[in-house]
Amino acid sequence: MKHAIRLFPILIAVVCCLPASAQKYKTLADTGKLNLEYVKLSNDIAELTAEIKEVQDKFPEYQSKAREAESNAGDAANSSKNNAAKATNGDLGDAKDAKQKADKAYSKAKDARKANNAVQDQEKKLEKLNDKLLKKQKRQQELITMRAAIMAKI
Repeated sequence: MKHAIRLFPILIAVVCCLPASAQKYKTLADTGKLNLEYVKLSNDIAELTAEIKEVQDKFPEYQSKAREAESNAGDAANSSKNNAAKATNGDLGDAKDAKQKADKAYSKAKDARKANNAVQDQEKKLEKLNDKLLKKQKRQQELITMRAAIMAKI
């Protein structure tokens, strides 16, 4: 217990000093490393921006494919429903036709679900890329602040 009481003020001092030592680059000698990280970060930001632009450009295409697949699935379901109604009062051939239409409608519904999942995947991808971009831009701002602090000391 006595050791814990002695270590407590030291622990508080360490915790209080952590934010003050959070800056990674502090001296003029560190500017080379800072500049290197800054350039790498700038390249990463440019790549992420290009990738985001690419995903955004393809996004309407995914949405139109999903709408088209949903429309096709609805049409196939209505056709299947009509054939099923005929099959209830018809012969064996009508029943076979109804089954084929039902299978096609089921396949079209699967395609529509896949298209909607692809749209959702693109939305998630775009969200992740935007999060990455924000983190890198925040780090870039930190580096700019560090550079300004170093230059202020000169």
